[in-house]
Amino acid sequence: MEVMRVTEAAMGSTVPRRQLGRYLRELRTNARFTVQAAATALEWSEAKMWRIETGQTSLRSHDVETMCRVYGAPDDMKVALMGLAKETKGKGWWHAYGDVIPDGFDLFIGLEEAARSREEYSPELIPGLLQTPDYARAVIQNNTRLQEEEIGRRVQLRIQRQTLVTRPSAPPALKVALNEAVVRRAVGGPAVMAAQLSHLAEMNERANVAVSVVPFSAGAHKGLDTGPFIILRFPTTGDGRDHEPPTVYVQGFTGALYLDKPREVDRYAEAFAAIWDNALPPEESSALFRQLAREMNET
Repeated sequence: MEVMRVTEAAMGSTVPRRQLGRYLRELRTNARFTVQAAATALEWSEAKMWRIETGQTSLRSHDVETMCRVYGAPDDMKVALMGLAKETKGKGWWHAYGDVIPDGFDLFIGLEEAARSREEYSPELIPGLLQTPDYARAVIQNNTRLQEEEIGRRVQLRIQRQTLVTRPSAPPALKVALNEAVVRRAVGGPAVMAAQLSHLAEMNERANVAVSVVPFSAGAHKGLDTGPFIILRFPTTGDGRDHEPPTVYVQGFTGALYLDKPREVDRYAEAFAAIWDNALPPEESSALFRQLAREMNET
């Protein structure tokens, strides 16, 4: 067991490697380079290119700079990817969102796009994938530093992300546990919240979506220990193995934590199972959504 712990720590987090590989593959594709052509231009083997683009190996910042130059990447993207390369050797990492990250460079969105399933506990707000435009605007407007144009762009991005859930081909399975306070808090006012609650009930009718409420009557439950979190799981290979390791995403006030060590993921998975056991079934939760929506419309 001790040997496993040492080996696991030495490997570090695979999240930055996987994400770096995704962005480098996208840059190569946009530059219309085949893997063979890129390998020739960089004087590397095709096998090395495959390892880089699938997140199987860490990279030096200098190598990333060279690839960005060959692919004609913008300077801001080059700087961001070089910074990400430095994290590929880490044992675990925090990613603080800041001005150095260019528009469109969002690590979580990349993981979200690739996931086959998502389990989420949210004690304060409706998750972004389930928000109506008006609810999303009310949440984003809470950040008083943003100008109206930026607020509109963020709302648009949030709504665009939601096509994941409704896409006709292999939409991800979504299980969301909400603290009861979330559905009783009239974000944006009663009319906005009523429409949001009706939307939750409608989404609960989808085969790939299950939204449940952890009622106040549940008393103390595991979510009080964990706070909000998301577990993302990815498609499996032909022999049933994970193509990429599951990842836990925990967003904080100043940054986000990505966890993918098996013991870390297992602890959060056990926590989610315990939270889900304390929640109302989805059909009862939908009845609550509709009841609260009627009450708010009458306010």
